[in-house]
Amino acid sequence: MNQASGTSLIDLQNISKTYDSGTQALQSVSTSIAQGSFVSLLGPSGCGKSTLLRIIASLVQPTTGTVSWPSTGGVRPADIGFVFQDATLMPWASVLDNVYLPFKLQGRALKDVAPQIMDALARVGLADFAKSFPRELSGGMKMRVSIARALVTRPPVLLMDEPFAALDEFTREKLDDDLLALWQAENWTVIFVTHSVYESVYLSERVLVMGARPGRILHDMKIDEPHPRSRAFRATAAYGQRCAEISDALRHDAGAV
Repeated sequence: MNQASGTSLIDLQNISKTYDSGTQALQSVSTSIAQGSFVSLLGPSGCGKSTLLRIIASLVQPTTGTVSWPSTGGVRPADIGFVFQDATLMPWASVLDNVYLPFKLQGRALKDVAPQIMDALARVGLADFAKSFPRELSGGMKMRVSIARALVTRPPVLLMDEPFAALDEFTREKLDDDLLALWQAENWTVIFVTHSVYESVYLSERVLVMGARPGRILHDMKIDEPHPRSRAFRATAAYGQRCAEISDALRHDAGAV
């Protein structure tokens, strides 16, 4: 666990969301996210994981309930990094220009922030690809660019919506390892949406298991295995046991099987 973990950064109180169509995506979701922690939201398709992530980011407003930030005086940080399932890169722009986008939206000149951009690319192993274009990159490399763009402004919170779901297993595991290393180095608070039990156990300090729509938290499961973790952890009995426990928790809800 990161040193800052333990202090509540985000408090969710009775969050519900009903869309104009009448679909109720979330029902009475309450939890706290500790500063510096790594928390996964796990559940079946359509259970409201992505909606909850967007509510935390203020991209979607809840129908009822509140999101508060007690450790920041109740004010949401101005800068939150968000990584979507699709890399969402501008195909006509170079890797450097794609990562520059957050600064460009702030009105900052490229020459003034170029060192931060190159540092972000170096952190994801893409410093040599700054002048490349998305069409020249693999799927994993595109996702690394997306992560670099999210971290370039050094946000205190990183929200990730199934960022590795479309990648092959080998690439996914490599990016899981890279993400854990970055999380520890940057002291982010990470909230990570995934469908994968195995990924959630490998990455997280906590896994919030959500039930089928309307989404609600069925189980709050602590993964108290030490960090840093390596691929050897995937072969341990403790890892297998945690995966089995969470799989059982998912199956306990009839709508999740």
